[in-house]
Amino acid sequence: MRLFCKGFGTYGVRRLVGKAAIGLFLSAAPALADPVRILAFGDSLTQGYGLIADEGFVPQLDAWLDENGAEATVVNGGVSGDTTAGGAARVDWSLTPDIDAMIVTLGGNDMLRGLDPAEARKNLAAILDSAAAQDLPVLLVGMTAPGNFGPDYKASFDAIYPDLADTYNTLYFRDFFAGLGAGDPASLQPYFQPDGIHPNAEGVEKIVAALGPKVLKLIAAAKGQGS
Repeated sequence: MRLFCKGFGTYGVRRLVGKAAIGLFLSAAPALADPVRILAFGDSLTQGYGLIADEGFVPQLDAWLDENGAEATVVNGGVSGDTTAGGAARVDWSLTPDIDAMIVTLGGNDMLRGLDPAEARKNLAAILDSAAAQDLPVLLVGMTAPGNFGPDYKASFDAIYPDLADTYNTLYFRDFFAGLGAGDPASLQPYFQPDGIHPNAEGVEKIVAALGPKVLKLIAAAKGQGS
């Protein structure tokens, strides 16, 4: 025996059932997540010194993440000439409520000026404290000092980043310039601007390609998927 609803018939009942099923599916489906907003917090290396807009670190990293299917936007928090002290002074107002994660790339100017590694460590710790207070995952990008100031200075400075990454349980990338390769510094000069300090567009591309997989882990951590 069939039950017919007046004015609908069998087809009308099926349409109602179909619409109800679609409604239940849509109500159960998760909402599309907003892209993860990452603050790239650093100095001229982050800011893109000497490069046109789309050749800098942030736009190239943004493009790399898009190519690799990551739902993320990178915010340029680089200030040319900034030291770790400058970063510590501005971190709280830089971490706006829309920021979900942070990449920290500071210390190069401290190193070039021969500033006390203990002070750099203290300042970087203050930056990481601010991120921890907001429960933000961090990717700490290290720097390695040249031998200009002696082996003791180099050892003390180079140890800052792995030590802090371990203490604060952050993601860690050992050297911003690691993607350029190792060996004779002269062989790396084609990847630098004439000042020998800032990478050119090709150099940034290599840097981003090496760093990118760690940034994907940072995005996963921001989404609560672990690191």
